[in-house]
This record gives sequence, C-alpha cells and structure tokens, in this order.
Amino acid sequence: MYGLAMAVRPTDGWRKGIADEEREVASGELDPECAVMAGLFPESLLSSTDEVLSAVESEVRTFSDPSDEQVFGAVEHVVVALNVIDDNYSGAAFETGEREVLCTYIDKTLGEAGIDVEALTARHGLSQWAITDRWRRW
Repeated sequence: MYGLAMAVRPTDGWRKGIADEEREVASGELDPECAVMAGLFPESLLSSTDEVLSAVESEVRTFSDPSDEQVFGAVEHVVVALNVIDDNYSGAAFETGEREVLCTYIDKTLGEAGIDVEALTARHGLSQWAITDRWRRW
C-alpha cells in the first residue's frame, strides 16, 4: 500500500466553480442568468461521481505489485461506473473538458499508486492517454 495522497478529484474543482459563481452573483459581479456551474454540476452528479472516484482510489491503494490485468480491471471499473452516471444524465454529464479532467485524474491516481501508466500502455500498444478508451462512452 502506498502512503501518497491521491490526485485532486475533478469534483473538487467543479464544486469550487459553483461556489465562485455563487459569490460572484451575491456580490453583483455576475448576472445570475450567466451562472451556469450549478446547472452543469448538480449535487447528485457530484456525489455519484465522488462515490466512483472513491472506489477507484480504494482499489488502487490495495495494489502491491499489480499485474497489468489488475490495473486495467481498476480502470474498467471506474470507467464503466462513470458510463452509468453519464447515462443517467442522458449522455451529457461529462463533456469534453470534463472527460479530459477525469482521464487525467485516473492517470494521476494510478501514477500515485506507483503504476507507470506510460509503460503499461506501451506494453499493450496504446498511447498513454488511451487507457480508458476500451470502455469509455462519455
């Protein structure tokens, strides 16, 4: 088990964006009609996404010299669970920016658990950024 802190969750940034907009609306800096973050990221989406990210964090913390199959299994678990969330929002939960942030988060979480993602993907003929592609629908 590794004692390293995990990557910053994308949901933390989305919650910060909501709070920032709320402050800007309250101070009069932002027209309420221009505040979109809370609509893009309802609490139900953030909470369900946090549950999935917590599960993958827990899974990779248990790794001790994992096989490639174990690592790909963890990636599959998180991606399939995020697919379900996206489906629950009619395929609109995670747009391009969110997809990139989630994929980066997955890579960093694996890296912080001691997994060389670049080497892993190279062994399987993938680019580093394609580790989620096999299962990802979002």
